[in-house]
Amino acid sequence: MPAGVCGCCGPLRPRYKRLVDNIFPEDPKDGLVKSDMEKLTFYAVSAPEKLDRIGAYLAERLSRDVVRHRYGYVVIAMEALDQLLMACHSQSIKPFVESFLHMVAKLLESREPDLQVLGTNSFVKFANIEEDTPSYHRRYDFFVSQFSAMCHSTHEDPETRTRIRVAGIKGLQGVVRKTVNDELQAIIWEPQHMDKLIPSMLFNMQDNEDSERAGEENPASLAESCFRELLGRAAYGNMNNAVRPVLVHLDNHRLWEPNDFAVSCFRIIMYSIQAQHSHHVIQQVLSHLDTHSKNIPRVRAGIVQVLLETVAIAAKGSIGHTPNQNNAYTFLSPISSPPNLWLGPTVLEVFNTLLKHLRMSVDFELGEGSRRNSASSLSSTRTKESEERIVQNAIIQTIGFFGGNLPDYQRAEVMMFIMGKVPVYGTPCHTLDTVKIGHQGTKRIQTMLLSSLIMVTSGFKCKTMCAGLPVAFLEPLCSISLMEDSELRQLVLEILHNIIDRHDNRAKLRGIRIIPNVAALKIKREKISKQDVVFMKKHGQQLYRHIYLGCKEEDNVQKNFELLFTALALITIELANEEVVIDLMRLSIALQDMALTNEENMPMFIRCGIMALVAAYLNFLSQMIANPSFCQYVSKVIELRNLDAPYLLPEHVFREKLPDSLDRDDISLYFQTADLAEALTVPGYNVERLAAPYIPQVTDEDRLSRRKSFVDTISLQVDILSNSLPDQSQLAEEITFETLKKAIDTTGLEEQERERRRQVMEKFQKAPFEEIAAHCESKANMLHDRLAQIFELTIRPPPSPSGTLTVTSGHTQYQSVPVYEMKFPDLCVY
Repeated sequence: MPAGVCGCCGPLRPRYKRLVDNIFPEDPKDGLVKSDMEKLTFYAVSAPEKLDRIGAYLAERLSRDVVRHRYGYVVIAMEALDQLLMACHSQSIKPFVESFLHMVAKLLESREPDLQVLGTNSFVKFANIEEDTPSYHRRYDFFVSQFSAMCHSTHEDPETRTRIRVAGIKGLQGVVRKTVNDELQAIIWEPQHMDKLIPSMLFNMQDNEDSERAGEENPASLAESCFRELLGRAAYGNMNNAVRPVLVHLDNHRLWEPNDFAVSCFRIIMYSIQAQHSHHVIQQVLSHLDTHSKNIPRVRAGIVQVLLETVAIAAKGSIGHTPNQNNAYTFLSPISSPPNLWLGPTVLEVFNTLLKHLRMSVDFELGEGSRRNSASSLSSTRTKESEERIVQNAIIQTIGFFGGNLPDYQRAEVMMFIMGKVPVYGTPCHTLDTVKIGHQGTKRIQTMLLSSLIMVTSGFKCKTMCAGLPVAFLEPLCSISLMEDSELRQLVLEILHNIIDRHDNRAKLRGIRIIPNVAALKIKREKISKQDVVFMKKHGQQLYRHIYLGCKEEDNVQKNFELLFTALALITIELANEEVVIDLMRLSIALQDMALTNEENMPMFIRCGIMALVAAYLNFLSQMIANPSFCQYVSKVIELRNLDAPYLLPEHVFREKLPDSLDRDDISLYFQTADLAEALTVPGYNVERLAAPYIPQVTDEDRLSRRKSFVDTISLQVDILSNSLPDQSQLAEEITFETLKKAIDTTGLEEQERERRRQVMEKFQKAPFEEIAAHCESKANMLHDRLAQIFELTIRPPPSPSGTLTVTSGHTQYQSVPVYEMKFPDLCVY
């Protein structure tokens, strides 16, 4: 009777259960029964409404087998689930998927590595299936957490640990593929999930113990592939959530020092994301740099180097573009600009942040140096300074590289922006407080900013010189060129070279020398444009003046003269017409006369260097004009110098011993104005202007640049006429009969007065109008400045409780006066 009951009830079981039971053999080693599996698959396809029940029953059996440790049947159940999943694509598969994911979760929760790997492989197969309709309620939070934990496996057996980590990475890759393209699964980009996904991949990329393994068996390479895939699928709004965990991971594991791994990570990021999202990454790194503004120098240097790498990669393909081009704070106008250029406030933000950290680095370095004065901390101070230098050099390289890869019209704006940050003493508009950092700190910042300007202007090709050297840029640049520091003057000249040289001729003109054949250099040049002619009429005298004053600085070295020669040659190539050529010749003769007369007691090296500079330049100019008589005269003077005074030529002045004085009587060794005018017999050149001596225009740039060092006292000097006050030696001269006779005899004085009048009239007749106007304007400005200083010192306003304006060390300060200490007039007291 019991046997009959069993035989009678067996067929009463639902068909799907009988079909599921039949796929399991008596011995699990035999594997899945294929014939019965085909029947189950046909039944599931024919009756898709039964799929959810099939899945639920399979899940029930699998859970029972897991608990009983019958892992052979577990493998068979998962294989059946995989085949059903691959075979069925209908609307009813949604409940079956829920059962499938429940079984995968059961396997991942077990502590058996084999089951974890089995569940991961099934999930990866499921992730590769493209579903016809999205799922509204399915979530993958558990799988993200579990796969991330597997990526950090610490199993004792290295082989097993590698298997688990590889499985975890594959599982995360499956989650990414399943969710990133599903609009309903955008929750995967939220921070709580990214904080698990990203660090898990970076941990395996960092821990590259199994570098000998190849392909998918290597956790590091597999994690990198998954990381690239995730970033490549990141949309515009998800970039911040994808990059922030990378920065946090680098902080937590102290991977900024050394920063090799950090650099490699951001290389992967920049090459994986879409080009228009590059500025997001750079903004994130900049914000992170602000967060670590007070960290140790090596960490800051590591972050800046990563920033440099990101900027370099962004510049190769595209600097990117910001989508909000209508932003009210847009730095550069996006009108009629190519779509692949980086516009908007990001440019300004980058330079603001970098310059701020440059200033902070100088503060840290100088502050540490001033606080550590003991001998025991001397070595630590030097280490601190060297580390800060690393930070500063990295910032300069980043500024230069970023600015150098912008288009020319944007680069001009960046040049103006950086120049506005260079501190110049006496100017009320500079943004850096030079009081706190002092002379040394100010010089350091000036040097570093000018170095970054050199990098920004490298390769700069402006169509007109007015665009390359606007007044707002040229004036502060020339003010810095008057500083009593040879290094700063060298940097200014190199910046001028980069801007003026539009045909890449500078490399052919390096070094100061007598060029035997200028034509062999194959110099490229074009006819000077009308805009450049106007520029030279307006600002040519300013360029000449700074070359003139830069030549006589006592701390000039060979490099200064080389750069001055290159500057003169480039002006000749790019900006010289007939009128400019005459001005340059007048400048050369004025330099020669300055070295000969030596009214300012210049060292012999400077005097001979100026002579060599004039010889090298006139030799170059004569060949550029291609006037045979002019070339012949210049060559004749150079040959005489080779024989009698080689120390006046650039090939010998920097190597040979110099004489104690120059022979002014041997006029054949020097270039004479009359001979130059006679030799220059080419139509178009007004040689009569050569007779008017060049006199540099007097401006107040000396006061702005504070050339005579940095003093804390106010000196007031009213110079009405340069020779109106007698020297002390003249005051102490003994009065004799001869002196009285000379005083009565006015013949010589009348002759001097007539000569002076003749020179003045000749100057106003032959000198350019711009030079005369500039000279008169400078005198008027100087007079007004002196009067203003006199009034400031003599006329004092009454004391005020709100404060009194005072000047200390060239800087304005307010000093308040208490009311009870003020003295009021009697009529005001009641």
